[in-house]
Amino acid sequence: MAQIDTLIDRVRSYDPDANMEEIRAAYVFAEEAHRGQKRASGEPYITHPLAAAEILVKMKLPPVIIEASLLHDVPEDTNRTLDEIRTQFGDEVAKLVGGITKLGKIKYRGMERYIENLRKMFLAISEDVRVVIIKFADRLHNLETLDVLPPKKQYRIALESLEIYAPIANRLGMGEMKGRLEDAAFRYVLPKEYEWTQNLVQNTLTRREGYLERIMTQTRKDLQELDLSIVDVHGRTKHLYSLYKKLLKNDRNISRVYDIIATRVIVPTVADCYAALGVIHGRWTPLKGRIKDYIAQPKPNGYRSLHTTVFCEDGEIVEFQIRTTKMHHDAEFGIVSHWSYDEQKGKRLYNGSTPKIDWVGQLAETQKELSNKKKYLRSLEEIKIDIFNDRIFVFTPQGDVLDLPEDSTPVDVAYAVHTDVGNTCASAKVNNEIAPLDRMLRSGDVVEIITDRNRKGPNPNWLSSAKTRHARAKIRQFARASLTSWIKGVIPGKIRKK
Repeated sequence: MAQIDTLIDRVRSYDPDANMEEIRAAYVFAEEAHRGQKRASGEPYITHPLAAAEILVKMKLPPVIIEASLLHDVPEDTNRTLDEIRTQFGDEVAKLVGGITKLGKIKYRGMERYIENLRKMFLAISEDVRVVIIKFADRLHNLETLDVLPPKKQYRIALESLEIYAPIANRLGMGEMKGRLEDAAFRYVLPKEYEWTQNLVQNTLTRREGYLERIMTQTRKDLQELDLSIVDVHGRTKHLYSLYKKLLKNDRNISRVYDIIATRVIVPTVADCYAALGVIHGRWTPLKGRIKDYIAQPKPNGYRSLHTTVFCEDGEIVEFQIRTTKMHHDAEFGIVSHWSYDEQKGKRLYNGSTPKIDWVGQLAETQKELSNKKKYLRSLEEIKIDIFNDRIFVFTPQGDVLDLPEDSTPVDVAYAVHTDVGNTCASAKVNNEIAPLDRMLRSGDVVEIITDRNRKGPNPNWLSSAKTRHARAKIRQFARASLTSWIKGVIPGKIRKK
């Protein structure tokens, strides 16, 4: 009861108008339903839904999500029913708990399990993204308590978390959740690499801790001298798995990774962000090509911030990330910030609705198209590229922004504009220069597609460079139609039915 009292106090701190008794009632209902059940560690089972709820409370989420997280395992693991939950806690809580129950009922193994899990996650996102957010908290606590499970089960759960849960968290803009899921899974999937990366970070922190504190102190002083308001200046250590992936791209050379520890500058307004950038560049020399303006051009998942990498004292290289309080909150919690409590304005932002996300609508369409398992398996890699890969944003000459997977080409742009544009695409200009159609694009590129009305259709060779599922599907579709037409043309007469 002490734990639920603490949890309720935390909810009260960010939402004084919440119905605290209803949260307590959800806990009591779950505790009675799970009474006598133990986790693999020997702890009472109720410790798990409580821990999941605490993770969500730290994100300052509304009571309906907290109640659903406390109740999330009741229908599946006890003799209490979803109808009982609906009667006592209402339709919305029951809907969320029911969504989590659907996600939990997966009994396959190997590739079948993987495909079915992925399909159910996509469906849950398209129906109500809050279900997946509760599932993240459930999975994170399970990962943090994997030690008591057999090694094979540890590996399976951790790998599934790296391949499905963390990429979806990233796509929803939930940077902190993504990092925590990845780091908790990393140690079980690649234990030796985890230990190597961890030692590398610890050695770097030991060597640079005092140095970075001096840099942050100097930054605060410079900003204050120009009467710039500062919310916070602090250091942030890169998540281990994210660092490991970056090290692999840089031949494991740590000296080529500049953001192991980044200095974050949080200021009140967008104007203050740019003013702070000027102050930092006035003190230290920026590295060429390392200034990134994600405020003017946000990442596709909504991330906004200014990044700059500079030469500081003694030639050391330091990355600065400059953002407002809201940008910082959005970067940490992504889509969750839609429901969070706005302390500065003193009001709740959340409501029962789910924010509109373009790619979620695309997922729903994909589910309809790929109800057949064999089709789904064939298309799985393309779906993963569309949804999970790092994203880039490119511009049309008219200023429209297109959200595409990393390494997309002008062919992907052409089909993103319109199928007819893709089918008649003849050449492309990237940043006003003629470019090959298989050129890999970068964020911020301006891409102009040049069409030829006399062109009969796409080149089948484009399949080797096109990245999006939509482009590849349209190229294949046209190729199949052309083949059918050719066959009909070379076969004399008509085939009569017997």
